[in-house]
This record gives sequence, structure tokens and C-alpha cells, in this order.
Amino acid sequence: MRLVIARCSVDYDGRLSAHLPLATRLLMVKADGSVLVHSDGGSYKPLNWMTPPCAMAELAPEADELADGVRIVWNVQHAKSEDRLRVRIHEILHDSSHDLGVDPGLVKDGVEAHLQKLLAEHIHTLGEGYALVRREYMTPIGPVDILARDGAGLTVAVEIKRRGEIDGVEQLSRYLELMNRDPHLAPVSGIFAAQQIKPQARTLAEDRGIRCVILDYDELRGIDNSEHRLF
Repeated sequence: MRLVIARCSVDYDGRLSAHLPLATRLLMVKADGSVLVHSDGGSYKPLNWMTPPCAMAELAPEADELADGVRIVWNVQHAKSEDRLRVRIHEILHDSSHDLGVDPGLVKDGVEAHLQKLLAEHIHTLGEGYALVRREYMTPIGPVDILARDGAGLTVAVEIKRRGEIDGVEQLSRYLELMNRDPHLAPVSGIFAAQQIKPQARTLAEDRGIRCVILDYDELRGIDNSEHRLF
């Protein structure tokens, strides 16, 4: 991983356009090719980013950029779309690279892992005609808990939490954004499933077209005699 702290401005062009004016920011270049732009705030979420597959080239600034004080330009181009990130660096305050090795991945809470297993075994509880494709479907930014098909044969990504909070909705949103770029999967809808979901998380999920499902752990385990169902 390469970490660069620099005074820079950033422009994103693609399905929409966005501009970050000149300021000091953290630029992260990961081994998978992704590039993330962070400020010293806003929690974990970057201000802008480019997910793989993409390629980054360091370019000399154009004449007008040079006149504005730009010393180097990062041009990050997505391999499967016209999306492009252009970072204009005026001054580098820190530049270091670190080999992080192979990450063992997220070790899920025991309840979450069991919920995933139970829901995969009883995927029909999500709706009539639902079918499991696989558990832990890997994407370039992490595994989706469950990949399924709905009754119409369309792809559904399911993120499972013991307690549903805004961070979980953001995580699923990033998976959906990436998966919907894959023509073999798109269109991909999302289900945010948890034993309890906070009102703010539900509001954010529904605003983004993500369906919320409350999981009844005991019913999925078959402890009571009622028919398995999700409310």
C-alpha cells in the first residue's frame, strides 16, 4: 500500500462529475489498484475513490496546470467504463509504501456466521422462488454474505448483521455499486438483513432502494413449531 499526504485537487468524471478543491488530503493506492482520497474527517469513507479494475499513470501537468502550481498529475482510469479520477498534486508532504501481506479476512461474530448459514439453508424465507447462488461471494472489496436469485431470476446481494447500523448499509451500498458494473450480474438489488435494524439505517437503506429484513434467529433454527418466516 502506498500512502501519500499531499496538497491536491481532485476531479472525477464518469456517470457524474465531482470536484474537490485544493486542500491537504491522504491518498491511498492499494495493491489491488484501487485509489482512495481521504480527508481528516468523515469517518472511514473516502471523499472520492476508484475501484478496480483500473490503472493509474503519473503524468506531467499540462501548461495551465503547471501555471496553477501543479507539480504532478495522477490519472486513474477505470478499465471497464469511462470513469476517470484526476488528482492534481501541488505538494507532497509524505510518501511511503508498505507491504501489508495477505489479509486473513474478517472473522465474523459467531451469531452473524450462524445467521448466514441458516439463511442460506432457508433462502426461501426471503421470498417465493428465491434460490441460493453461493455464500461469501467474493468481490474486489470483500465478500458479500449471500448471493441469491429472486423469483424472477435477478441477482440479489444479501448483507447480514446481528445489529443493523448505518455502516452496514454503506458496506452493502459499495458492494452493489461494484457488482452492478458486472454485466453478468446486473441488475443487482440488495437486502439488508439483521436481528434488529436501527431507524437511521432503515431510512438510509430504503432511500437507496435496499430492502430491509428482520431475522428471527430462533425461528431460523427451528426452535419453535411455526413455519419459518421473516418479518
